[in-house]
Amino acid sequence: MMYHINRHERHGLQPLRSLKPAAVPLMDSGKARARSGELLIDVTTSLNLYGGSLSAAGASIRNSGNCLAQAAASCRFKTAAELVIDELREGADCLREGSDKLSLAVKESEVDGDTVLMGTIESMILPMGEAASWLEEAGASIMQGQKVGVVGDKLISCGESLQLLAMLVKLLDPTSAYGKLSSQRMVYASEQMILAGNELKGEKKEKAKEKSWIKG
Repeated sequence: MMYHINRHERHGLQPLRSLKPAAVPLMDSGKARARSGELLIDVTTSLNLYGGSLSAAGASIRNSGNCLAQAAASCRFKTAAELVIDELREGADCLREGSDKLSLAVKESEVDGDTVLMGTIESMILPMGEAASWLEEAGASIMQGQKVGVVGDKLISCGESLQLLAMLVKLLDPTSAYGKLSSQRMVYASEQMILAGNELKGEKKEKAKEKSWIKG
């Protein structure tokens, strides 16, 4: 789903004051995702696939993380809605491009005759594509002026897709320390994305209030 901000929509954008609670976990998520992508590129060295489509997918993940971190930084400013939307859209485009690169990587591994690797890479395509869609929808929800809880739901769904992707990254080369670290960084990125969504939904505050009532 592609969306563009026209002149009338730009003037109607809502201030981002209500998105500020998500800024820190989104920043952490973006940085961790970028690092995961860099480590994935390192994994391709041990697989003798450096410079191929799997490396390009890692670069796309890295670039998506950088976009997310920039969006998080802009969340701190109540008049930067357009910047946040643009960065989320760009981050989604990077993930979608990464998904396309994975499709090419499947064909490359098929030529090499590595059916196990081919199956793992193929399994990564869907969760990366879903993460792209959910991230783009989060930006679209902001543009449409929907409640922050709706934006939070999109971020949580994106984080859940990243969790599945993280498990698959680890399977690319079970003997690689880079693969393990890439997976760990992606897991952390997914957890922080989900935390950001929960912050927007106010779940953390509700839990704190409940705990205070129990103590009292």
